[in-house]
Order: sequence, then C-alpha cells, then structure tokens
Amino acid sequence: MNFAIISAGEGSRLAQEGVAKPKPLVELNGEAMIERLVRIFMRQGAGRVVVIINDLVLETRAFLTRLKEELPIELVVKTTPSSMHSFYEISHLLEGDRFCLTTVDTIFHEEEFARYIEAFRTSEADGLMAVTDYVDDEKPLYISTTTTDDLRITGFHDQPTPDCRYISGGIYCLTPKALDTLRRCMEMGQSRMRNFQRQLVADGLCLEAWPFSKIVDVDHAGDIVKAEEFLSEE
Repeated sequence: MNFAIISAGEGSRLAQEGVAKPKPLVELNGEAMIERLVRIFMRQGAGRVVVIINDLVLETRAFLTRLKEELPIELVVKTTPSSMHSFYEISHLLEGDRFCLTTVDTIFHEEEFARYIEAFRTSEADGLMAVTDYVDDEKPLYISTTTTDDLRITGFHDQPTPDCRYISGGIYCLTPKALDTLRRCMEMGQSRMRNFQRQLVADGLCLEAWPFSKIVDVDHAGDIVKAEEFLSEE
C-alpha cells in the first residue's frame, strides 16, 4: 500500500499571520508536520510515500531531499493551481495498488489512523473516507451517509442536510479505480477535491465513512497551538 501527501500550496495565510517557516516545516511539539506524516506512514507499512511540493519554496525542497536519504520518499516538485491538480500530477505513481492520500496540514491521532488503515486493508469498498463530527473548518464538506452500520456515503455537500452526520476529514483511502474518476474530472475541467469526491459517488464507486473523534487542520497561526494541544492528548 502506498501513501501520498499533497503539500504544494504556498501557505500564504500562515505567512501573513507571522509564521516564518513554510507550512510543511511548521513544527508541532518539535517535529515538522511533513516529517511527522511520513514517519507515521512508515509505521503503517508504507511501500512508498509520494510527496508533491511546489517549486517556489526551496527550504521545503532541501528538507525533503535530506529526508529522502533516510526514508523511501518519492518527491515531485511542481507548482499546481489546486489540490486536485496536485493529486493528478502524482496519480501515475499510485497506479496498481491501494493508497492513502492526505494534505500536509491534516492532524490526527496516530492510534485512530492505524485503525483506519487496518480497516481499509480488509475493506471491500472502493474508498474509505476519514470523517469527523468535529467542525472547525471555514468551509467544511458535509457528508451524507446511509443509516446502516457500514456508513455508505451517499453524497458530499457544501451545506448540511438532515442526513449529514459528519464532515470530511481530508484523508482518503482509495483503490486505483478512483484514478479513472480523477482523470475524468480533469477532462471536465474540475479543480477542487470536493468535486472529485462528488464524482466518485456519481460514478457509482462504493465509498464508506470511517469516523475519527477529531481531525484538525492547520490553516492559521492559532491552529498551531490547537494542533499541539490535540496531539498532547495522545
């Protein structure tokens, strides 16, 4: 199983709020966010960790080049206009095996993540999507599910509907079948990950929700403190 990290954004909001380091290198309790993710993935038996970064921040590139000497990182350097475009740029490296994809600023408890990965390894679904009922996002993506125990995903929504119990956690475990949908989205001119997820449902893929107690995104300077406090609970 492979893992992938989208880290091609500029982190402009953090910089505007006085955070000097590029977002991937922001430390949480003494460890850079991107290194933390890579090491967690390795502990989950990653065959390969694919990372895409932009070509504007040399500090991040130098950091990952050093980390590659120790860990099996496949580094792609390219500036893209959106996360979905970043996903597309690395999709050829994810062919042929199940994979887990996330953005660099998605913070979770490792124990919950380990259970999630183990569930996906044995799942018959085309995708197992991390979800949470903790809402602390500026533009959450609401998820509607069936009422059965398998939590089959029926839709992704910008506004909550009566059957929305969770929001997207920004972690996606998918089979290679999802890459066909990704290519179709690109052909249609789509540019957002949430539209890709909607297309997965439209294409008839079986997606199931996997609840996490809490997932934190680091978008603002104040989120760094929140994330550190959250991780300290582990």
